[in-house]
Amino acid sequence: MTKPIRVLIVDDHPMVAEGIQSILESYDDIEVVGTLNTGREAVDQAVELAPDVILMDLNMPDLGGLSATEILLERNPATRILILTMHDSPEYISSALSHGAMGYILKDVPTDEIKLAIDAVMQGQKYLCTGAKGSLEPKDGNTRESLTTREQTILLELAQGKSNKEVALVLDISVRTVETHRKNIKRKLGLSSTAGLTRYALEHGVLQGTGASL
Repeated sequence: MTKPIRVLIVDDHPMVAEGIQSILESYDDIEVVGTLNTGREAVDQAVELAPDVILMDLNMPDLGGLSATEILLERNPATRILILTMHDSPEYISSALSHGAMGYILKDVPTDEIKLAIDAVMQGQKYLCTGAKGSLEPKDGNTRESLTTREQTILLELAQGKSNKEVALVLDISVRTVETHRKNIKRKLGLSSTAGLTRYALEHGVLQGTGASL
């Protein structure tokens, strides 16, 4: 028998979380391993709960869905995160995808669409509900991707002359994770060297910020 898909629900509205849980538990191939109220709880308990898929709300106290998504994927890149929210603006959707979410579902979708989304991401596919697709306009080819909060933090550390190893120690992440972020930052900013990163940081006032870590 195939193992059920382990799903974690993260939403600060108990009625929403309970409603989604009751829907998902009606499927034989899904096991809801927990319902949590904040992104911080998800980050703290993800290893213990070992979900295959996390349904993540965006706006939550303590730690929001986007920041939680970024941290969770740093620690376990195999986790599949589906954003489940009321926000249908292109900015939210693009930002969620750039933070590593594999799908985006609006809370007013038919209940069976949540199951479709879970099945899709389990097969390695991205999933956008119809409402989310409709909100995304084709991108201008010259539009530069924005840096995520974590990438901005890492850019600040690198621009101060820190090595990948030093940044990893400061942020308590692996050197490989820093290297991956560094490549993504260079790609997004169209830069090819560390000197270019430093120059960009100076020109855009990054070094004047506090550089607070997530």
